[in-house]
Amino acid sequence: MKTMQKGFTLIELMIVIAIIGILAAIALPAYQDYTKRSRVSEGLSLAGGVKSALTEYYASNNAWPTDNAAAGVAAKDQITGNAVKSVEVGAEGTGAAGTGKITVTFNNKVEDGKTLIMKGVGNDAGSVKWTCTEGNLPTKYRPSECRGTTTATNGG
Repeated sequence: MKTMQKGFTLIELMIVIAIIGILAAIALPAYQDYTKRSRVSEGLSLAGGVKSALTEYYASNNAWPTDNAAAGVAAKDQITGNAVKSVEVGAEGTGAAGTGKITVTFNNKVEDGKTLIMKGVGNDAGSVKWTCTEGNLPTKYRPSECRGTTTATNGG
């Protein structure tokens, strides 16, 4: 009486391991990019509070604050997160013709020292239009609203 073979042969097991290795090689970089993009959203969340403060400052003063203290927010190195090194306020130009600027600098959990810059342009009604298409953060890590020319208004 012959016994039937049960289980996998060595070649079958090696093929399964090779397939798993190929799938892992494809999935791992995609997962790493995904985690970095989620960490960038942390930077945008931290900048959101600063953006509201800048919008209020502009509506009250018809000008932009030149630094974090003038904007009434914490110092740049105190606005930090898991992947965010600092959030800094600045201005380009003067008065109503100027531009408000928020620079989010990331640490090595995204790409060390890379920045995402948000700029606000106000009008006479006190409304502010924000863009976030500047900085040296690679496009693949930016949220969709920061890849092109999409804007948000009134601190939103």
